[in-house]
Amino acid sequence: MSAVDHPEDASAAAPAIILVEPQLGENIGMVARAMANFGLAELRLVNPRDGWPSEKARAAASRADHVIDAVTVFGDLASAVADLNFVFATTARERDGFKPVRGPVEAGRALRARQMAGLRTGILFGRERFGLYNDEVGLADEIVTFPVDPGFSSLNIAQAVLLMSYEWMKSGLEDETATNFSSPEMKPASKEELHGLFAYLEGALEARGYFRPAPKKPKMVDNLRAVLTRAGFAEPELKVLRGIISSLDRFSPAMPRGDGSPGDDPRRLPAAARKRQADKED
Repeated sequence: MSAVDHPEDASAAAPAIILVEPQLGENIGMVARAMANFGLAELRLVNPRDGWPSEKARAAASRADHVIDAVTVFGDLASAVADLNFVFATTARERDGFKPVRGPVEAGRALRARQMAGLRTGILFGRERFGLYNDEVGLADEIVTFPVDPGFSSLNIAQAVLLMSYEWMKSGLEDETATNFSSPEMKPASKEELHGLFAYLEGALEARGYFRPAPKKPKMVDNLRAVLTRAGFAEPELKVLRGIISSLDRFSPAMPRGDGSPGDDPRRLPAAARKRQADKED
């Protein structure tokens, strides 16, 4: 069973997101939304510039009210991390010191391992304009940085939180490549069905004079078959193609769909059938 099977248990021990002196309520709200997307619920603010609570933050949170309602505000960073056993500091700049530096994938797994060991963890995010001061990074145990373009390394604070929240959620999945839903299972078409489509299409194209000049027909047929066999069609897909070919064969701008049924006029017979009928009359 993965750690995300019971989100109410996972969120209680999940990393706390700590924003140091965030400026805009809208950014705090977008952070809350990003957290809720990936099962995080504990948001701590250190000296928010515009104070707290913030209606702008609630509006931007897009119904992540449980995160907004549980926000705790601290007067300094040391108090915000005092009860935590392990803290990551996010930064896009190289820092002086001897702290280990990890990428987001490795950091997510490290946080999950500490959660499984019963430790409380947190992730520090700095100010929108310039991030964390060196002494604030000094309160963390390790650094996490993102593989961004060095020429444009600044991330919106909500984007940075989203990346780490995603890696946290992913680290708790039994299969990190799993998705919440998948494509429908379809039975592969049999060779008989596929060959039937070939014959149907070839007859329709033959009746319309597609294979010109005649000596090139074998190569043109080979090319058609190569295109249709490469895709690996399922049964429902062949039915769709047959329907398309049939519609093109029976209906035209001069005789559109709804202007009588195919049996009302011999011209509405499939082209291949018309050709066979003409051959018999000859």
